[in-house]
Amino acid sequence: MNQKIKTLPHRKHFVSKLVRNAIAAAIVLTFSLLIGVLGYMYFFNLGWVDGLYNASMILAGMGPVDTAINNGGKIFASFYAIYSGVAFLTSVALLFAPIAHRFLHKLHLDINE
Repeated sequence: MNQKIKTLPHRKHFVSKLVRNAIAAAIVLTFSLLIGVLGYMYFFNLGWVDGLYNASMILAGMGPVDTAINNGGKIFASFYAIYSGVAFLTSVALLFAPIAHRFLHKLHLDINE
């Protein structure tokens, strides 16, 4: 049996995957913030700075700052809070995926030696 000796991919490959995933996570978070800012501006009649503040607090899991003034605002805030939880967890998963993948790859190589 002729088995090829497997090695851990080069560190440059790992770093490039890490950077690509960090960029993807930043895009997810930026898009999520944009949705929140626009929603808070429209439904809560806030300026962009207050909308950014509210969207950032929801996205980070800290909770709302301003109370909704109408039912549309309450519905938006509810759905945005649910979406934000998923978006935040997605961005964290994107950041840690290359690290976990490299760890499991290294563990697999260590077991097979």
